[in-house]
Amino acid sequence: MLLEALGSALLGLVLAAVAAHRLAHRLPARSLVFATGVAGALFGAFITHSALGTGSVLLTLIGATVVSIASLSLLLRPAGRLRRRSVAA
Repeated sequence: MLLEALGSALLGLVLAAVAAHRLAHRLPARSLVFATGVAGALFGAFITHSALGTGSVLLTLIGATVVSIASLSLLLRPAGRLRRRSVAA
């Protein structure tokens, strides 16, 4: 269980670093991105471990990855300015 938690936290940290590097212009502060990545991975590992039980380390890490990516995607801002065109009457 401890190795699953450490592995999930490390996985969330790596995913957050990749997201912060590739999408820096669309994300808020780096500290928030890293905290969200790690927290999402730990929460995903907890949920997956609770659902599947012990003995499925690979599936627990996959669940941690999915929840971490989903959590990080909630931080994304729109790529450009939103344009509002008025309809000609």
